[in-house]
Amino acid sequence: MNDKLSFKVNIMDRDFTVACQDGEQDQLLAAAAHLDRTMRDIQRSGKVIGHERCAIMAALNVTNQFLQGVESDGLSTEADKTIESCVERIDAVLSED
Repeated sequence: MNDKLSFKVNIMDRDFTVACQDGEQDQLLAAAAHLDRTMRDIQRSGKVIGHERCAIMAALNVTNQFLQGVESDGLSTEADKTIESCVERIDAVLSED
């Protein structure tokens, strides 16, 4: 089934409504929680100021971790599509500010 649902996540005390496939809500919540933790860690370091800069640094950190994990396996087409989708969502959220 390709039905998309609107789902609310909270990152850095801000609510965002994002679309996800039916049955992928748990993955979305886990991703949002991971991003929230990563951004809060960056913010606590005191080296980066502002939500947008924290988001960019978190995206770079998460992407770097992901790419380190797939270097030996190569990047699958499905993973590539997932990354593109995430980048589009990040762009959409950042353009709202």
